[in-house]
Amino acid sequence: MIALSVNLNKIALIRNSREGNYPDVVAHGRVCLEAGAQGLTVHPRPDQRHIRPDDVRALAELCRSREEAEFNVEGNPFASPLKDYPGLMPLVLETKPDQCTLVPDSNDQLTSDHGFDLERDGARLEPLIAQLKDANIRVSLFMDPEPSQIKLAKEVGADRIELYTGPYAEAVKHQSDELESIFAAHCAAAEQACQLGLGVNAGHDLNLINLPRYRTLPGLQEVSIGHALTVDAISMGLENAVTAYLNCLAGN
Repeated sequence: MIALSVNLNKIALIRNSREGNYPDVVAHGRVCLEAGAQGLTVHPRPDQRHIRPDDVRALAELCRSREEAEFNVEGNPFASPLKDYPGLMPLVLETKPDQCTLVPDSNDQLTSDHGFDLERDGARLEPLIAQLKDANIRVSLFMDPEPSQIKLAKEVGADRIELYTGPYAEAVKHQSDELESIFAAHCAAAEQACQLGLGVNAGHDLNLINLPRYRTLPGLQEVSIGHALTVDAISMGLENAVTAYLNCLAGN
């Protein structure tokens, strides 16, 4: 069964457009879990444009209170602290999520748009990965479907990779001539990861249109979906949107 981890960033983004705590990120996370989502994802950034450190702390408590719920915290381990954002590593080691997904995004990026170059960053990442694993936190690396990079992900100590699905989603949206080659590259990367003993996650711009095919990726264990699910929740309602994505992942 492929796990659905609902990314709550966009709920936090709406909240941050006004003073106060409306909508309540934790309450929406609870709805997602009660609707059957297997986990929750957040991606705190130093500028706190959406998820804030206290959200991470509160959601960690929520997931700990539910035996089957997994908490995944994403972010750049190299980002410097800013105001009351302590940095990803201190925040993750404090809250101890089930999984930490390391992502090479810069502060000025609108959203994550590429995987790690481990030839450049692997040596810096390796001790951080070891530190997280020593704290019993599963480590996933945000990666492009490149064979040499997948091999390095294993060598630096990652437990899983999260394949960056943005180009796949764009190819489906525009029915690009490159769609078949892009999907084939993702399948090959997933197969390679499985052969190396790495788990396979995926995320970025997955939705109810492009997910039915992507769910057939070899060895796929988890998808993280936020933007599209939040948009669908506007018309469907949040509980119904979660159910729709769960049904899609189950092939229904």
